[in-house]
Amino acid sequence: MSMHLEGPWLSTTGKRKGKKKFASAEHARKARELEESWQDLLRRQGIEQEEKKRGRAMSAPSLSSSYSLKIPEGRNTTAHIKSVDTGGNALLKPAKVYTGTKVKGIATMHKSNAVPVFSDEEAIDIARMRR
Repeated sequence: MSMHLEGPWLSTTGKRKGKKKFASAEHARKARELEESWQDLLRRQGIEQEEKKRGRAMSAPSLSSSYSLKIPEGRNTTAHIKSVDTGGNALLKPAKVYTGTKVKGIATMHKSNAVPVFSDEEAIDIARMRR
């Protein structure tokens, strides 16, 4: 049974690249010239200054040490708002009951569709309907 190895993107040992090795001194000289011209271009465009600013911002102390999540003075509302005590218990409302004479009952038309029945003829018609 062979073991499958994952690629370097799942590595936990770090992402830094090692020292560059060049095929010859000529390649090394050309790479140094290109890097120098690149840095010169960045300086002319002002990008180097932006990198310095970003570095300063990243090394600045965090704001979490200067802020706290406490209620400021003068905003405490629990001292002067009192709860009202009525002295009684809440009672359960009585269930609503139909006391009229118009509706004779409730029939089921289709599945759980409840319909009111107002006359004996309606009740017979609903009972004879096909299912």
